Amino acid sequence: MAVMVQPIVRSSTAGAGALQSIDDSTIKYHYPFDSPIIPSIDHSIMGICLSNERAATQRGRDDRGRRRPPERQWSDDRGPPQSRNARVLASLARVGSRVFRQSVVQHDINASGIANGAKHKALKEHKASTYEHVHQMVNAGIDGCHEANNDPKKRGSSRELSGKVGLTNLGNTCFMNSSLQCLSNTIPLTDYFLGYDFRGEINHDNFLGTKGELVKSYAELTKHLWLGADGVFSPSGFKGKLARFAPHFEGFEQHDAQELLAFLLDGIHEDLNRVRNKPYIEDKDCDGTNDEGDAITAWSHYLQRNASIIVDLFQGQLRNTMTCRNKQSDGSFGCGHVNVKFDPFMYLSLPVSDECNSLDDCLDLFCEVELLEGDDRWYCEKCKRHVDATKKIDLFMLPPILIIHLKRFKFSASGQKSKIDRSICYPMSDWNLSKAKKSEGGIYPLYDLYAVSHHRGNVGFGHYTAHAKNRFDGDWYHFNDSQCNRIDPSKEQLGSGSSAYCLFYNRVERVTHCNGGGACEKKTVIRRQSITRPELWPHMQRAKATEWKSSRSDNYAYSGDELDVGEDEMEENGYNPGLRRITE
Repeated sequence: MAVMVQPIVRSSTAGAGALQSIDDSTIKYHYPFDSPIIPSIDHSIMGICLSNERAATQRGRDDRGRRRPPERQWSDDRGPPQSRNARVLASLARVGSRVFRQSVVQHDINASGIANGAKHKALKEHKASTYEHVHQMVNAGIDGCHEANNDPKKRGSSRELSGKVGLTNLGNTCFMNSSLQCLSNTIPLTDYFLGYDFRGEINHDNFLGTKGELVKSYAELTKHLWLGADGVFSPSGFKGKLARFAPHFEGFEQHDAQELLAFLLDGIHEDLNRVRNKPYIEDKDCDGTNDEGDAITAWSHYLQRNASIIVDLFQGQLRNTMTCRNKQSDGSFGCGHVNVKFDPFMYLSLPVSDECNSLDDCLDLFCEVELLEGDDRWYCEKCKRHVDATKKIDLFMLPPILIIHLKRFKFSASGQKSKIDRSICYPMSDWNLSKAKKSEGGIYPLYDLYAVSHHRGNVGFGHYTAHAKNRFDGDWYHFNDSQCNRIDPSKEQLGSGSSAYCLFYNRVERVTHCNGGGACEKKTVIRRQSITRPELWPHMQRAKATEWKSSRSDNYAYSGDELDVGEDEMEENGYNPGLRRITE
């Protein structure tokens, strides 16, 4: 049964929830026409306030077991007097990728009785281009979940515990706890699991995933960290699910935090990959004469096989340039052959040397030209044999969330592992990567730090902790397994040190809500990547872009079924994969 509910949007300081108690009924949101963008819910609501889930499943049935319309709950003085009461949100609604936007509709007089050419404002359903509607809903809903807590001693705590919950050390699992706290404070990812219908995107047919077991366990963990009423949570259930995907994490041996992070993000991606049937695509060799166009083609090929929240958030693009250095008969080097490929990346693993003092030094070292010779020689298609060559990697397109892994552990020639305890300075805000990014397209690459995974000690006896910036109060917190404490970044010497191992950065696109004290809210915009929405690809986000338009590919015939795209989406975008440049 469809129920129309007028949600109450509250300020960040409000104590009550923004969403109404709706049990398990199917609902849609109804907003005034002046609302710019509205989430549409047309699926069953899944409660995520921990203390009220059981009660939510037992309500809303008549004596014959049929669902009945839920009693409308008001969290303030809105609505008819007889409907006002103190009970508020019992479950946080999950929204999908459909939103309503205000549209101007022109009616024909024969169809509606309105004078010919007359126009009026109406709501039209659209495919959401970002996750902003999810972010707004979660921000407002977290307050309501805390207010709806059944424990009178803990009720009213509002955001007091949100994101400030410690994780139990199960036995040498500090590496996991550190990574999980950093991911938990990756706000767009947390919003996705708290407020988005992620279950509707689970790929049950992907043999590379866990049929949704891993993401459901991670979502449960996220609920406890942001909506729970306890200051400590045991991640034992999550660890068991992760071990099924990556068996080497079974048991209680110490592992690498970055290794766990890589396996976890890959597992979430495979569970939520929106592509059900992957076409075989062979990337062509590029020669460096049209990098912008070749990069877009490579991205379109990638999206035909991979599309998930992980791609939306974390994945960028590297340019890998190989150049022949084969000695010629005239004594010169190189036959002139150049091979360029554009590869996706989920994080950057930057080398650390004794000469590195800053994060930019590590990045410069990562992008240095490397000479391949001896056993590392490269096969040149023009020379038809293995030759000396140069290899250069550049940042071409950067993601909204940039993860930096500092390669502090190295192996000697004999296979002995050691740690590089070099102190590295890293920016806390406004890290400008415009010189490092080689593409002309994309959002201006300005990044703010929001989390750090630390490793202290040596290879044999080390310990992982984390620092993270809370989304609500803007303060930094230190996570040491079950302990969570507010800290002063200057006293903790955040921004430099030999313990920083993995750094997490948000790209800053918008600055809003500045107050008199000078504090501003910085926005990270997450664009939903899809083969049918090229206008949302990172390459297209440029002020003066060269025009591109879609054209039918001569090599492959696509259909909505093969790309797991509905006919309405294909029709809405008028898109056939395959791009060609329109020159002026």
